[in-house]
Amino acid sequence: METCTVVNALAQNLKARLFPPERRVLPNLNDFYELELAFYENLILDDEGLEQRGAYFASVNGKPTRHFLICTGNPLKLPDHSSSRLKSFFEKNIFRTGYGTHGLFPYRGKFHPQMIKGIINVMGLKPGETVLDPMMGSGTVSAEATLMGINSVGVDASPFCRFMTQTKIDALTMSLTRAKGALGNSEEVFEYFKGRVGMPLIGGKERRPAPTSEGMAAMETVAEYAMARDREKLTKEDRDTSDTYNFLLLAYLDSAGYAERSTRKAPLEQFRSILERYVFVAEKIQAVLKGVESELGQARILQGDARSLPLEDQSVHGIVFSPPYSFAVDYVKNDSFHLNFLGVDVQDLRTRMVGLRGGKLAEKFEFYKDDMNKVLAECGRVLRKNRFCAIIVGTNSNQLGKVLGLPPENVPGLHSVLAEMAEGHGFRLVKEMSRPITGLSNTMRREYILMLEKRG
Repeated sequence: METCTVVNALAQNLKARLFPPERRVLPNLNDFYELELAFYENLILDDEGLEQRGAYFASVNGKPTRHFLICTGNPLKLPDHSSSRLKSFFEKNIFRTGYGTHGLFPYRGKFHPQMIKGIINVMGLKPGETVLDPMMGSGTVSAEATLMGINSVGVDASPFCRFMTQTKIDALTMSLTRAKGALGNSEEVFEYFKGRVGMPLIGGKERRPAPTSEGMAAMETVAEYAMARDREKLTKEDRDTSDTYNFLLLAYLDSAGYAERSTRKAPLEQFRSILERYVFVAEKIQAVLKGVESELGQARILQGDARSLPLEDQSVHGIVFSPPYSFAVDYVKNDSFHLNFLGVDVQDLRTRMVGLRGGKLAEKFEFYKDDMNKVLAECGRVLRKNRFCAIIVGTNSNQLGKVLGLPPENVPGLHSVLAEMAEGHGFRLVKEMSRPITGLSNTMRREYILMLEKRG
């Protein structure tokens, strides 16, 4: 192999060596896994696919990509009291997160949507095909797939996750006329939801007893349509009413969460500024999507159990999911205000959520492995042959080390445990990438992207 001088080597431009000049990558492409995903996108997508669905490119043949257009323009509206650290985070991550309707509701542990878009492309999924997220959380996979023209099925045990995800997807196309009207009447809207939902308990996580045992009964009659199975049968007027109600309700629940964590701003002011941001992001993405709404994918958002999926054998073309960060985040406790409002028995839900079953950490870990084995068996059943399942998972070696009685450096990471488990359900590991975690860096510092192929 020929070598070159130091000066000549340092004069090389890595991105120019990796990508053709007519395909310009986005700025702020800093992490190695992003460079990897961009590299694979460049190999897999043609010019049209890269322009419409690419995650890491700014332009193709001089034409801005759709991702670039979605992310640029006026910056995300943050409340005036937001910290400089938060403002800096969104400025730095303008192409990674906060765009589209992903910024509605700050759900803990959610994906960077740009990364999900890149993974979906690297898996070879195309418009009209279907991707599954069996543990959807805040619905990033379904929302991103919808923007890419790819159909999706999202499943989660939590009814709040179902409600949140459906609302974020509806916000891509819903009429904003009445939501904008509510902004001008925010005090009355706030009082309305305060009467129906209740006030948050500042600094507290334990709640009053659930107001009803019937899920969604606290919603207006027409708003129950939002959770109906066949939303396509709604009249346009009822659909608009339902969409607007849920949009405002999610903003209220969002403001309630802030009010619990901080007293820097009165709850009404919180609600007003959050609703203003919701309307802003929905207007911004709808402006980009104007004229191409028919190209959006269709999303089916379901409440269910990843260990027993309500899907036919070999019915999906790809799977992307992240097992709950059960050792870092107690999702039931975190969402208890919202779940109580929905009339959910949170203790019962805890017994059904993967990662939360059991008492002490050692028992939880055993349940976790048993549950994940069942989840992977279901993934193997519903995925078509020769297609891909991507799992994004992190490991807290210090915690697991205590459970297993091993030094942290000798702990087998959860990614290794899951990859080995998947082999028993017809998968083979074809690629492993890693990325640093910034949002949960106090408990996990790195997570892994496993690309598993369903054997033919």
